[in-house]
Amino acid sequence: MALSWDDLAAAALARQFPDPAPDVAGRLTQVGPVQSQTARSPFLGLAARFPGTTRAEVEAAYESSAIVRGSTIRGTVHTATPEQYAALGAATRVGQRTLWQRLLKLERSGLDDLWAATERFAAEWRTTDQLQEHLHHWLLEHEGHDDVTGNAAGRYLAFGHGGLVRRPVNGDWSGQGAPEYRTLAPAAAATLTDAVRVHLRSHGPASRHDVAWWSGLGLRVVDELLADLGDLTSDLGPDGRTYVALPDAPPPRVPDGVRLLPEFDALMCGYDPAARVRFATQAHLDRLWIGANGMVLPPLLVDGRITGYWRATGSARKRPLEVVWFAGTRKPRKAELDAPVRALETGLGITVTDLTLTREQV
Repeated sequence: MALSWDDLAAAALARQFPDPAPDVAGRLTQVGPVQSQTARSPFLGLAARFPGTTRAEVEAAYESSAIVRGSTIRGTVHTATPEQYAALGAATRVGQRTLWQRLLKLERSGLDDLWAATERFAAEWRTTDQLQEHLHHWLLEHEGHDDVTGNAAGRYLAFGHGGLVRRPVNGDWSGQGAPEYRTLAPAAAATLTDAVRVHLRSHGPASRHDVAWWSGLGLRVVDELLADLGDLTSDLGPDGRTYVALPDAPPPRVPDGVRLLPEFDALMCGYDPAARVRFATQAHLDRLWIGANGMVLPPLLVDGRITGYWRATGSARKRPLEVVWFAGTRKPRKAELDAPVRALETGLGITVTDLTLTREQV
């Protein structure tokens, strides 16, 4: 008998909402790397899954390098443990290789030579300007030309291969301040198989398409990696795809009540776009994903379903909160929002001054 979308959702939610590990790094090990283009996302994501997680705890984990942040799979920013980040880096070097080769037009040297030189240069903290200057001189020395460092692509190619981590130069870890970069240290050996295990441990059951979309790897590579794992269970899904899981999967679970999730949450970004309907209707997913700028509205999770979004705009320590639910879904009760609002306040270190509930037709 094939699994339903509800079956897949309950299995994935059990991994995304587990009983909490004792510290921030342990919790991140449980739920997986957090997509972090929006710097507050790790704070919000951990607080929503593990209420009581504080802003100070997450900042301390960053400062001690128990967790790290950097540009990695699919050219995105992720927060992860060093071990997870090394696995993401292994996937990045394969998944992004064709793009890098096309942009850099290397003929005399290899990408591995460039990446190794960048990591040697970034043995101490370097600014983006310094890294771009390093890339410029390396290209001139080894290729005799530089066609990239004066444009946006060159900025990313200076630090985005997955071997460097970043920290804010100004502001704090939950802000969008300018970063500087350093080589992941101590360098942890990791393989593509490790990256697949990270995904399945955090997001399974998953199809080959889910793993490929999340990791940036091609389907053929993913097929080989899944075959090599060997210890996976598999079931047919509602879309005719095969869904695989690690054998230590926890019992299915659907968290009740309300959670305020961050932008680019794993329930939105951990899966192939066609398979995100396990958590929400396609119309609701389309509303949350803003095509004009690639941003995602912070999702509202009610009884394990994404049924709206929320806003607490601004940078002030005190700010209002608006919770929007989509017509035709269950309206969150104000009393249900007490706990998630406290989690939001604790995770971000803010105070919510006013709460508004708004219904939106989709």
